[in-house]
Amino acid sequence: MKHIIFYLDFISPYSYLAFEKLPQTLMGLSYSVTYRPVLLGALLRHHGLMGPAEVPAKREWTYRHVQWLGHQQGVPLEMPKAHPFNPLPLLRLAIASADGGDPSRYVCETLLHHVWRTGADVLDPQRMQALRDQLAPSLDPDDAAVKSRLRENTDEALGLGVFGVPAMVVDGRMFWGFDSLEMLRAYLDGQDWFEGNGWHAASQRPSGLDSR
Repeated sequence: MKHIIFYLDFISPYSYLAFEKLPQTLMGLSYSVTYRPVLLGALLRHHGLMGPAEVPAKREWTYRHVQWLGHQQGVPLEMPKAHPFNPLPLLRLAIASADGGDPSRYVCETLLHHVWRTGADVLDPQRMQALRDQLAPSLDPDDAAVKSRLRENTDEALGLGVFGVPAMVVDGRMFWGFDSLEMLRAYLDGQDWFEGNGWHAASQRPSGLDSR
């Protein structure tokens, strides 16, 4: 049975869409999943990237696109009142609700629905308190161990070459983005393509810009 590490940040609508569609996409296969929160902003900074919401034209397109994808895929999706927002309280709450470890699918689902199914202010104090009451974390989300675990998760992801979320890693291979779910299924299904040049030669191809 293959094991998938699913790196996510609750700020990402694509993480939400991939989370919702993963069971359906992989139906009939034998696999297990660990859901691991990471800080998307730290991944982007490490790689010198800007998030979609940091580029005005791309931000506008992204919000249209994810709402279309939700409609197309039959996944309820309502943009939160304000986006982007600071995801740290949610990321730390997820880890605190797992006793400092990897949160369950239920915990991740609860947090993702909090963001992507209500259209409300994600960080509204009353809503955040209700969320905390529902999840009843065993640790304080502001505990040093919780903060350290989030940094460790993010550093681990960077060490595996993760540059964005959602990222699903299995057998040391990374599958990035909502639109890689079908590719992930093909790999788990044992398709021969993944042992050929289509996969392996990609990292060896020279860049035509290196000589500039």
